[in-house]
Amino acid sequence: MKLNSGQIRCSPRTRFACVPLYSKPHAPKIKSVATASPTPTRIPPARSQTKPLPKRPNPLDLWHLLSLDGPTVAALWTWFIASTNHIHLPATSIAAMFVAVWTLYAADRLLDARLLSVHPFDAGNLEARHYFHHRQRSSFIAGVLLASIALAILLPHLTPEAVRLYLILGGFVFAYFVLIHVSQSAHRLPKEFAVGICFAAATFIPTVSRQPHLRLSLITPAALFAALCSLNCLFIFAWEHDSGHNNAHPTTRVAVHYLPQLAAVVAAVGVGLCFLDRRTPWHVAAACTVSLVILQLLHHYRRQIPPVTLRAAADLALTTPLLLLPFLPR
Repeated sequence: MKLNSGQIRCSPRTRFACVPLYSKPHAPKIKSVATASPTPTRIPPARSQTKPLPKRPNPLDLWHLLSLDGPTVAALWTWFIASTNHIHLPATSIAAMFVAVWTLYAADRLLDARLLSVHPFDAGNLEARHYFHHRQRSSFIAGVLLASIALAILLPHLTPEAVRLYLILGGFVFAYFVLIHVSQSAHRLPKEFAVGICFAAATFIPTVSRQPHLRLSLITPAALFAALCSLNCLFIFAWEHDSGHNNAHPTTRVAVHYLPQLAAVVAAVGVGLCFLDRRTPWHVAAACTVSLVILQLLHHYRRQIPPVTLRAAADLALTTPLLLLPFLPR
């Protein structure tokens, strides 16, 4: 059928779109008020600024989200190591450990979460704990300031030798913070191993500062506990980066690849120390071995446990000294 100028031909395939046909080259264009498809085009939603958290976090989740997990483990092991060597630590020493580690944990997570203030829709590999600290950053910043004041009050009550050793260790920790958070060079340092060594050293300092003659004999259990702490960090890294992480240190990538085998070897060493090491009490080696078994079980069932609970359980696995309380020397 022949159409005259200005007539409109409707497409037989749609009831909504009509195409105007003009014979004149400069005729005005008519805008269609309907789309050519009966189904409207869906615009993909923007990426959420926040990571979903449990609607009702259980006490274990809150223990982790409030950065109380690491300080609890540090204070418990500080007391446990001293007790197995017949040393009675004052409450101020254990409290100083708890406050110092909480300050470091909270500050570290706040520094990691600062990316959310700059790029709220591209937060990289941040986890629930970072989002929680970012949402409650005012409270955590105030808590860090109060904890710093409390630590300054507690430090004079420590032995001078302990303070000296803590200052040396603090220099290494400060360098770690600069490397990780200021220079953005985390991939240049196997941080899981660095954290394990520093964490173990901090828990042994109160004991060796009071009994310097124990330094040589405690090297072996201290190394075992450092290995446990490093493996704890490696298990967490593996759970949070199932597909690998290109920016991780090569040592970390290799260790994660052979993680179950490494844990089994360290656990076997712990069993051997329980029966063969006559210089030090067997309690530290036994606690480390049980912790490694629990971490292996968590790794096996990791896909059946919610991520936040799994992360909290990783540190809960390091509270095995509580199981050995009936066997401590009197």
